[in-house]
Amino acid sequence: MKRKAAIANAIIESAMDYAIISLDSDGIITSWNQGAEHVLGWSAGEALGQPGEIIFTAEDCAADVPRREMQLADQAGRAADERWHVRRDGSLFFALGELMPLRLEEGGYVKILRDRTDQRRAVQDLEDSRKATSGAHAMLAELTESLEDPFYAVDAEGRFTYINRKAGELWGRAPGDLIGKICWDEFPQAVGSEPYHAHRRAMVERTAIRLEAKSPILGKWIDIDIHPITTGGLAVYFKDASQRKAAEIALRARNDTLSEEIAERTRERDRIWQLSGDLMDVCSADGRLHTVNAAWTAMLGWTEEELLGGNFFDLIHPEDREATAAEFARLAKGEEAAHFENRFRGRDGRYRVISWTTAPEAELFYSIGRDMTDHRRVEEQLRQSQKMEAVGQLTGGLAHDFNNLLTGITGSLEMMAIRIAQGRIGDVEKYNAAAHGAAKRAAALTHRLLAFSRRQTLDPRLIDPNRLIEDMLELIVRSAGPDIDTRYVAQADLWATLVDPNQLENALLNLCINARDAMPDGGRLTIETSNRSLDDRTARFHEMEPGRYVAVCVSDTGTGMTADVVAKAFDPFFTTKPIGVGTGLGLSMIYGFARQSGGSVRIHSQPSEGTTVCVYLPAHIGRAEPDDDDADLADAPRAISGETVLVVDDEPSVRMLVTDVLEELGYTAIEAADGAAGLKVLQSDARIDLLVSDVGLPGGMNGRQMADAARVTRPDLKVLFITGFAQNAAVGNGQLEPGMHVMTKPFAMEAMATRIKALIEGG
Repeated sequence: MKRKAAIANAIIESAMDYAIISLDSDGIITSWNQGAEHVLGWSAGEALGQPGEIIFTAEDCAADVPRREMQLADQAGRAADERWHVRRDGSLFFALGELMPLRLEEGGYVKILRDRTDQRRAVQDLEDSRKATSGAHAMLAELTESLEDPFYAVDAEGRFTYINRKAGELWGRAPGDLIGKICWDEFPQAVGSEPYHAHRRAMVERTAIRLEAKSPILGKWIDIDIHPITTGGLAVYFKDASQRKAAEIALRARNDTLSEEIAERTRERDRIWQLSGDLMDVCSADGRLHTVNAAWTAMLGWTEEELLGGNFFDLIHPEDREATAAEFARLAKGEEAAHFENRFRGRDGRYRVISWTTAPEAELFYSIGRDMTDHRRVEEQLRQSQKMEAVGQLTGGLAHDFNNLLTGITGSLEMMAIRIAQGRIGDVEKYNAAAHGAAKRAAALTHRLLAFSRRQTLDPRLIDPNRLIEDMLELIVRSAGPDIDTRYVAQADLWATLVDPNQLENALLNLCINARDAMPDGGRLTIETSNRSLDDRTARFHEMEPGRYVAVCVSDTGTGMTADVVAKAFDPFFTTKPIGVGTGLGLSMIYGFARQSGGSVRIHSQPSEGTTVCVYLPAHIGRAEPDDDDADLADAPRAISGETVLVVDDEPSVRMLVTDVLEELGYTAIEAADGAAGLKVLQSDARIDLLVSDVGLPGGMNGRQMADAARVTRPDLKVLFITGFAQNAAVGNGQLEPGMHVMTKPFAMEAMATRIKALIEGG
């Protein structure tokens, strides 16, 4: 099929004496062969996209000839075009041709023209010569002999009165031998043919006739022009049309091929449209749906009848509508395509995550949407598994550390009991300090593990990276192991940065674990912080914005990486670790965290020379909030008379400690052991300034459920949840109502007292 189309194109382009032009249904030129350039003067580049009227005279355009010619072609299948036309240089020429409709889905026409100015003038001159003196015959003979086309004349009886040299050459007969003889006697094979009947009709009707016919004399297609003359005879000129006829046949073949290809492409498009598992639709810029495919029913449950005429935005999650409208606005301004995600509501009321690719065409938007719900769920599971992978690598060393810390706590408590029994009170403070210190270290380790395993993304805070690293250093040293020399080099007066501290902790721990794994035989691990100012050139090199950054770098003296590995290190799921050892998400998550925070990550590595990974985070003006872990309970703020706190916890020791601390500070404390008992107090008339509750409570009602039920009658109730959980399920998927706060166990009593006072006073 492609070869046939190529042959057809070659034939059309080789027809240099014929202008072959195609137009669309509005009369705009869509193709222009080399013959058109030769005959009319315009190049293809100049003609394409122009209206077909450019080749018509001003008089014909005023008479609406081009439009009437297209109408006639539509009605009769072709329209003759015998008139004067205009060349590029403004000169006129007489053309013979015709306009035919194209058999394409989108319609259109093809016009074929040939310059017949010389023949037209010859006929006119011949007609004039019949009115002139006999001396004009010599002039006529001279004129017709100069023609390149064959020409002859016959009288009313059909006898040859003149034959030019070109006609004699084509017939293979001497012109002098034919003069005075009846043409049909000399060429009997032509009797009954189409040219024969055309001669007879022109003779009888005395009208000019033009036709295209197969010549029985020459055995090829010819163009014949027959004109009656005043002597009663006919003037006839003809020309070999076989080249043009071949071009027409080739053009028809190409049209047939194009029609078949278009039909096949249409069938393929329809099959894709109906069989695709992705959502496909056509909608207006305002979101009104015009067409949808069957996937809308399979994926979301909506039928075509329910969707058509409805609005795209009505099905989008309210939180995603503004972002989607912004993408539509960009497309409406002329951008080529948009890629975005949103949550789309199914007929069952559930939302699915859809990734859209949308492109504008005319005033409509064409969209393809892929269901990413399961993909995003798997990504989240893998992200969580990556976090837990880091925690899992710590557990062996941490179990040993916790045993040591518990030994310090329990041993100190036993020694305190012994010394009290012996009356040696002076030694009690020493053991109390030892137990308290070990408990604080255990609490710090527990907080780190909870931070690494929690699922929710916390809000960024202004932090001091040096202080965060110092708090983590013991955990990092223990996870690295005794074979690794861990060093920390801190920049004095390090700038603050606005990031999620838990994500930074997670990133730092992952980098340190990667560094440890790169040094199986031991080595040196260095954590370094510094202030960096990037100018325009350096920022462009690092693909960052110019400005001030805090750099946190982790270096090792391990195996290093090749350039190929460095290039792919940030790709999700790429890992050089054995199967089952790593997810390949570590560095990609670190890179994503840095980019979302407005920074970036850079790797410098050489095989056998170690690796340095630097996390760049934007510097922020201000100072990080100081920790208050070392505050003394004696310094905690006191209650105002009458302030009452309800304490709900199923652990008696925790409940006893919290109650004692509150009473020590002047608060009235009410205790409850489960949610039902706590709710009973809350539904009474008792004054309650603050509810302090564990989240996990027995009896079928957790702390969050109790607080929500209490707020039905106490809508302004202030709540402080104290919990050992880190997962967002502990407080209702992480969505806390106004006036609700969380403290994670274990915590210092003085810190809790300060928090309680702040909540009661300000909420």
